[in-house]
Amino acid sequence: LGNIVRFNFPAGNMVRAFVNNVDSYTGKTLSKVFNSAASGAGNEPDAPQEPIIPKQQYEVIGTLQSPEGEKPDCVSEVIQSASREAHLAAMLTCDVIVYNISDTPETVSEASWAVEALHEQLTNFASLKVFICVSTVLTWARSKPVDPEDLTVPFTEEDYRRRRPHPNFKDHVEVEKLVTKLGKTDKTRFLTYVIASGLKYGAGEDIFHFLFKSAWHGEEAGLPIYGDGANVLPTIHIQDLASIVVNVANAKPKTRYILAVDGSHSTQGEIVKAISDGLGTGTVHVEPKKSALLNKELLQCQYDQLMLNIQLEALCVKDSLQFVWVSEAGLVEQLPQIIKEYKETRNLLPIRVCVLGPPGVGKTTFVEQLCEHYKLHHLKIADVIKQNVERLEKLAARTSKQDESEEDDTNAQQAKEHLDLLKEDAAENNGRYSDQHIVEFYKETLKSKPCQNQGFVLDGFPKTCEQAKEVFAEEEEGDKDEGEKDAKESAYNKLLMPEIIVSLDASDDFLKTRIMNLPESKVAGTHNTEEGLLRRLVLFREQNEDDVTVLNYFDELEIQPSHFDVEKDSSHNITDTMEHIKELIGEPRNYGPTPEEIKAMERKAKEEKLRQEAREREERDQHKSEERALRAKREAEWTDQLARIKREEQEMLETQSIPLRNYLMKNVMPTLTQGLIEVCKVKPDDPVDYLAEYMFKYNPQVD
Repeated sequence: LGNIVRFNFPAGNMVRAFVNNVDSYTGKTLSKVFNSAASGAGNEPDAPQEPIIPKQQYEVIGTLQSPEGEKPDCVSEVIQSASREAHLAAMLTCDVIVYNISDTPETVSEASWAVEALHEQLTNFASLKVFICVSTVLTWARSKPVDPEDLTVPFTEEDYRRRRPHPNFKDHVEVEKLVTKLGKTDKTRFLTYVIASGLKYGAGEDIFHFLFKSAWHGEEAGLPIYGDGANVLPTIHIQDLASIVVNVANAKPKTRYILAVDGSHSTQGEIVKAISDGLGTGTVHVEPKKSALLNKELLQCQYDQLMLNIQLEALCVKDSLQFVWVSEAGLVEQLPQIIKEYKETRNLLPIRVCVLGPPGVGKTTFVEQLCEHYKLHHLKIADVIKQNVERLEKLAARTSKQDESEEDDTNAQQAKEHLDLLKEDAAENNGRYSDQHIVEFYKETLKSKPCQNQGFVLDGFPKTCEQAKEVFAEEEEGDKDEGEKDAKESAYNKLLMPEIIVSLDASDDFLKTRIMNLPESKVAGTHNTEEGLLRRLVLFREQNEDDVTVLNYFDELEIQPSHFDVEKDSSHNITDTMEHIKELIGEPRNYGPTPEEIKAMERKAKEEKLRQEAREREERDQHKSEERALRAKREAEWTDQLARIKREEQEMLETQSIPLRNYLMKNVMPTLTQGLIEVCKVKPDDPVDYLAEYMFKYNPQVD
């Protein structure tokens, strides 16, 4: 092999497995199942959620699909080099080589090269190597029916020579043939298998992800069914596919071409409807097949899979492989479990928060900010009542329609009767609904798909322990996990109970001052008038004495409320308290911002940057202007001070010169004046000497 890097074979009972693209949807699960395999028998029947446990311990190495991809924890080594020599050297150290070509077309040529390169080294193998190519059932897409008169008769592995591929998957068939052919050369050194995988589902989802995502977001238009939706889609849970691959690597069955599909024969329409019912609004709509190509989340190969129409039966898996299925009945039958996997894998678990506190403390402001940050549903009592009444009115309106089913007609009649009860209740309570109906509205809202998918923030409700017990009470024994809930857990419904309780605290004086300082626009039309606030404060303090408060209900269930004293928060708009609450809740658990939201945020950030630059420029100009004004002021002050000093010096000099002038005027100037007159009269040749002689001669004697 020239300069190919050599690897040492693992010692002991470790079996080395190579998996391509370990960071891909299929590669991650394959690596995880291989890595979790331990010596021993298969799964026990009472643990259907676990993969098979083969008889050997595997060490997994592999390649990455994306250069920026991360190595899964279950993978011991990743081949970083892009050279095929390095990949071949790594594969030669392995006992099992798995190449998945079912996800992206780019892997087809790579798999063809890999099996040929290994086959060339066949004579150098020290032990048996198993090459498994995970292909796709799209290589059967254009196969003629087994029985033209009965199209429901499924294909099996025995019909694999009759398979005809989808036009876009002809290369896949060629690789399948090549793998099968090269495995016949020396079966004691090199065994090859082709596993044709059905449409994969489970974990974080792949081809069906766009449906799960749309349903999770609760899009009102419902989920699309492309075409008439009657096409049968052969499917397989990703965990079951990985279990089949590992089982084939261990059992080495005689059948070299294996179909990996579950026992369902669900149509596209049935699958879409089930996802919509289980995760979304329950509505679907039919679209032309070509419109699927406009879906940005669907690749061409995924579109081809979604349009597949074929019935397959995996005889080899049923007869020759021993493992416990995760989802043998298929996606539709196992949907609750599949939805749970989807949410957990993608960390789409709902965030449930309850914000409590006295009136006027700012609960609604906090809740609005939390809902915007975490994309949660804001549950205000007025909105909850309005939405539920509108829902009942919409249901009741169906009683007048002629084309409704018997079930719909019954639901409509019940809704009408419910509305009549509400009207009677409101009439007896001065336009308000009793706690019984309000609690019922809240329970319906909390159980709704939006709240169960994204989560919610309760705004000031429940107000009393009685309301809390009724809203969060477990309804039926059937909802409980068998033998897994203790007395405290069985006292409430875990799907409805908030996981975080926030209590905003403040004194009455602070609340009164805060409300008085609110703008008139925020107070108008609310309960925050002086009279309304005082009335609500009195009621709140009565309902929340130390020994009787709704917070005690959560305390008893060991859901400890977190207290925040907003009175001590001196930050602008109480932002410090909001940041502490966000730290308590943690990171958002959703898909993050949409492309439109990202653009809006980028636009907002750009506008903010421009505003910041304008502010900085204005501040610089203002600073320069202030500096110029200060400099001019200081120059004027300096000039005035200099003039004053000069003036004072002049005055001082004049004051100091008075005695000298007096002396000169008395004793010098008279004689000097006469001397000058005499010089003018006589006009001597040396006037200065003459003047000097004159001054000495007539010098007055000064006492």
